[in-house]
Amino acid sequence: MKPLVLDLPYPSAEDLTKDVKSGNIISFGYATLKGEIAAVLQYVYHHFFFDLLDKGDADTMMAIAVAEMTHVNILGETMLKLGVNPRYVQCPNTNAYFNTSQISRATSPTKMLMDDIQSEMGAIADYQKMLFVLQNEKVAAIIQRIVLDEQLHLETFKKMLEKYSDK
Repeated sequence: MKPLVLDLPYPSAEDLTKDVKSGNIISFGYATLKGEIAAVLQYVYHHFFFDLLDKGDADTMMAIAVAEMTHVNILGETMLKLGVNPRYVQCPNTNAYFNTSQISRATSPTKMLMDDIQSEMGAIADYQKMLFVLQNEKVAAIIQRIVLDEQLHLETFKKMLEKYSDK
């Protein structure tokens, strides 16, 4: 499945050097209760229910989940380059491991999409907060590129919601 992302390259993490402060900042987009891993799980879960309604919408949901997997990979590689272990924890340097307590359990199309819209809006807001405090321009460029995909996902979910709100 091809990810639903903008047709723009992602900045490379290849030449990054150790910068634990930046790595800790971006870790909040990785495996927190509202991070990329949570988005992957939520969108895959919602995909199953959309598959019962509309195969095209189910495929769109899975394409967004695959895009979020791409973001997980980018953030994990970036964190590692910056000297931060990309563990599945709520906060860097803790043992509060990721859990699924905040993943939407909705099963109706409008509620799933409302939850997905909230998730994308929250992700964008969280990334904007990161950009406000990041001093590493190379890392900021990576985050800015991810934000562009999140904005695309938000607009996609809004269009899907219009479709299901008419029913």
